[in-house]
Amino acid sequence: MRSKTTVERISVGLLVLVVCAVVLGFSVASFGTQLVLFYQDGCPHCARMESFLNRIEPDYPQLEIKRYEIHDPGAPGLLNRLLKAYDAKLGSVPIIFIGDVAMVADTFYNLPAPSVSPTTIGGRAGEMMLEQVIAQAIKANAPSPLTRVEEATESSLTNKLTLPAVILAAAADSVNPCTFAVLVLLLGTLLVAGKKGKMLPAGFAFILAIYISYFLMGLGIFSAIQAAGVQRPFILAVSGLAILLGLWNMKDYFAYGKWFTIEVPKRWRPLVKKVTSSVVTVPGAFAVGVLDSLFLLPCSSGPYIAILALLSKTTTKAHGIWLLLFYNLIFILPLIIITLAVYFGYTTTARAERWRSQRLGKLHLISGIIMFLLGAGMIIAVQLGYM
Repeated sequence: MRSKTTVERISVGLLVLVVCAVVLGFSVASFGTQLVLFYQDGCPHCARMESFLNRIEPDYPQLEIKRYEIHDPGAPGLLNRLLKAYDAKLGSVPIIFIGDVAMVADTFYNLPAPSVSPTTIGGRAGEMMLEQVIAQAIKANAPSPLTRVEEATESSLTNKLTLPAVILAAAADSVNPCTFAVLVLLLGTLLVAGKKGKMLPAGFAFILAIYISYFLMGLGIFSAIQAAGVQRPFILAVSGLAILLGLWNMKDYFAYGKWFTIEVPKRWRPLVKKVTSSVVTVPGAFAVGVLDSLFLLPCSSGPYIAILALLSKTTTKAHGIWLLLFYNLIFILPLIIITLAVYFGYTTTARAERWRSQRLGKLHLISGIIMFLLGAGMIIAVQLGYM
């Protein structure tokens, strides 16, 4: 019996880690309870509330806190809609919504019976009451307060444009010459080794690994951005980065390879090629997909980061996860098409590689135009107060 290769040995461990991460990610996404906090920079009462929430947060790992600075574009409108949904009156910050309860400064609205709303409870007693409300909301797996204003929010221009933006960014990301090259190399290796029967399962294992890895990376960044609270300067910075990367991609249409190219760095390519060309098994293909997804980040991080920033501002976590799954499905579609075309004989790996090489400039141009439009659109939305 042939001994396992090094790639095969690590593949099982990588598979277990990835599956565990997926399960954990979905568990957090499915069972988290969201608290919406409105605050003001420099407000001492808000600082005390932040200190209290930071103190109790380790005791409630299911709690997800979504923060809005009261002067952020769009925050006043969202606050007014939430106050109306909770039948609460506007007051001083901090203002909190969780489960069925709204807390405006020290006044609670919609406390469970026998309390009478509104009820004013300040100081340590108010903190204890809020912690009790949080515990009850987590126990009941209460939906996000933002779902109460979902219909109104979805009617806004920004949310109407979110899905088209996801589709366009994923399309730009999917015409990724780096990913094409690695997949074609993998399929070619299997053919040379006389393993055509394993081409289809190995190709799909590689694609599945790319899909899972990119989704998990996106989920981690998306969660971190939401937890930190997206601010206007961050959105503008990410939008500016998308424009810059778009222009640089377009540069490669006119002067490919000159100065700096947004692809896998040349010093990494021998290692990528060596690892990929050593694979002749399905588990090995999955392991290479996980490893290569890290090397491919320079090619695809631009549109992905821009979309993650957009989603963290315009969607709830649950809705954002569904859009991430959809984004990555579009991202892998060309890889699926290439694998099927080579397997069923509609093309060869040599022809596929020639097609990729001859159209590198056009692929960069398409990706660059879409990234430029995405970044410009986000800046316009911020300036007009839609984000």
